Amino acid sequence: MGEMTQLNSVPGYLAAPAGDGPFPALLVIQEWWGLDAQTKSIADRFAAEGYLAFAPDVYHGELAALGDGDKAMTLVQKYGASAPDELEKVFEGFQAHPQCSGKIGSVGFCFGGRMSLILGIRRPLNAVCTFYGGGMQTIFDQMHTLRAPVLGLFGDADQSIPVGTVEQFSKLLTQLGIENEVIVYPNSGHAFFRDSDPNMYRPVAAKDAWERVKKFFATHLK
Repeated sequence: MGEMTQLNSVPGYLAAPAGDGPFPALLVIQEWWGLDAQTKSIADRFAAEGYLAFAPDVYHGELAALGDGDKAMTLVQKYGASAPDELEKVFEGFQAHPQCSGKIGSVGFCFGGRMSLILGIRRPLNAVCTFYGGGMQTIFDQMHTLRAPVLGLFGDADQSIPVGTVEQFSKLLTQLGIENEVIVYPNSGHAFFRDSDPNMYRPVAAKDAWERVKKFFATHLK
């Protein structure tokens, strides 16, 4: 459905709905492995729901193989600092895009889950979704500039997110007056939505999460 292209000079994968726009737009932000087939498939799913979906390639063609945490960490260290600037460029690219309705949201997974929040802190998004955003506690002190509604989706057995962090996240959003829904799925670990990884994928949690995400973006972007 989609194609590799550039949006405001940022490389990535663009998936557009069928028919005539304009459409609400979504940044679909990769896990720490990079812009892989999994991320592209999620962009395709959003396009099928009527969103102009762009998955930026913040690693510029580099990828870590699934399970190669050392390589993924190296790529995060190499590109992590510049990624928010590139996401801002994509946001501006959407604003100028003739097929964009002007409503823009973001959704990210793992590394991308944190990046989704950072973009919401830095730019006036209309909706922000984070799937198990790793390291999000490092940006809690910046959350007061976030204005968009937030949907957070987590697993109760996620070893990468410190115990209590999700609860702290939920309380902080509420204290700041940010509309939010934070869901923690039982018997689910990190990357429970990743259907290409049978070890991590939890079909029941993933199905519920997808329904919630569709409803969330339909409410705030359509």
